[in-house]
Amino acid sequence: MERPAAPPRPTETRLTVTSPEQMRELGRRLAELLRAGDLVMLTGELGAGKTTLTRGLGEGLGVRGAVTSPTFVIARVHPSLGDGPPLVHVDAYRLSGGLDEMEDLDLDVSLPDSVIVVEWGEGKVEELTEDRLHVVIHRAVGDTTDEVRHVTVTGLGERWADAGLETLAG
Repeated sequence: MERPAAPPRPTETRLTVTSPEQMRELGRRLAELLRAGDLVMLTGELGAGKTTLTRGLGEGLGVRGAVTSPTFVIARVHPSLGDGPPLVHVDAYRLSGGLDEMEDLDLDVSLPDSVIVVEWGEGKVEELTEDRLHVVIHRAVGDTTDEVRHVTVTGLGERWADAGLETLAG
């Protein structure tokens, strides 16, 4: 009897970003790897750069509208200006529950045709797909003007096994 194939090991890339412009540029480079059906979860302290990274993703994907934090509206859809996928930008910070509470957003319906980026999504959206990208942004906390961010990009699932995440460091 044949054993089922083991799931692919997560792929991981670590980067250091020293300015908001570099964070946006990282988003633009990451956008080159994204396609419809991709889920990107962003994790990091307040002010870490999650929305700045997403702004770069929007620029790289060529979507309409200014990418701003959707904190008070929970989700914003940015249609593509070309033939690429729309960007669905979600801020799950105010949502306390898991996927059940997010069902009203119909992310499962939007996912096949869109790139979905969820800030504060850890523990809330993993059930949408086994194939996802998890971006963790670490920054110094407390009273500091330090712009340095340590970013870990982890690809989970077969989609990200050979997607070229290592090119983000270049």
